[in-house]
Amino acid sequence: MQRWRGLEDIPQDWGRSVVTIGSYDGVHRGHQLIIGRAVERAREAGLPTVVVTFDPHPSEVVRPGTHPPLLAPHHRRAELCAELGVDALLVLPFTREFSQLSPAEFVAKVLVDRLHACLVVEGPNFRFGHRAAGDVAVLTELGATYDYEVEVVDLVVRGAAGGGVPFSSTLTRRLVAEGDVAGAAEILGRPHRVEGVVVRGAQRGRELGYPTANVETLPYTAIPADGVYAGWLNAEGEAMPAAISVGTNPQFDGTERTVEAYAIDRVGLDLYGQHVSVDFLAFVRGQAKFASLDELLEAMSRDVARCRELIAAAPQGPAV
Repeated sequence: MQRWRGLEDIPQDWGRSVVTIGSYDGVHRGHQLIIGRAVERAREAGLPTVVVTFDPHPSEVVRPGTHPPLLAPHHRRAELCAELGVDALLVLPFTREFSQLSPAEFVAKVLVDRLHACLVVEGPNFRFGHRAAGDVAVLTELGATYDYEVEVVDLVVRGAAGGGVPFSSTLTRRLVAEGDVAGAAEILGRPHRVEGVVVRGAQRGRELGYPTANVETLPYTAIPADGVYAGWLNAEGEAMPAAISVGTNPQFDGTERTVEAYAIDRVGLDLYGQHVSVDFLAFVRGQAKFASLDELLEAMSRDVARCRELIAAAPQGPAV
């Protein structure tokens, strides 16, 4: 899959294509319906599929300080789009100037002049242009002028997660924030992932017999609620069953919120300085402060045993 940052990265000889536009944070099951339909229509026509997204998130430019927690960084979204069969990913730098483009200017500048769109596939709630003035009706009207078609995909997917409301990135972020990583996984179609570089912490886990990888997470990452989780630590091309701790470590009066993963039964792992990812399978218990170190060790032993059970019962591990 080709990856472009900015309109100037698009090859000058780029021909006609099928396009879909959106933030696509998380590339959840609703997003997969739209992107999958774009890929399907493109293959029928013998054309490439282009996904257009933005960096930073438009809300941070339009309303500074409102950047939402991200379910997936851009490189992860690119991987997920590639798995769906997308041919090119265009990341548009979302600047104040760019935010001022009218719907018609956006269409002319992006869809027509550079991507030569013959079909645009979107969900029913798609908005674009200055002050989000454009919708699918406007997009369709402009298509009559610029010779492209519009297909609207009903992306409403529902399930047990969130009490049966339609799946969305907003709902997924809420479930992650509440610690309902199983509900988030239902929407995403895979475990929620957090990633970053392993850094040196206080090394208390090593002293207690449970050495952990302390993951310095990427900016704006959606991190689950404080507590203990079962999941996987993905490093060195391997998905290792893990007990994951999120929180401030109140047992030792910590103040900084961390994500730490203990690779169950693995000895001698040295991951310092490596970029790793952590996939969350299930919530085990909330964060707690115990009366003694012995009680803490007993709880940690129970946590690891419970994580083993949950991971063993999981249908399959994550794709590394």
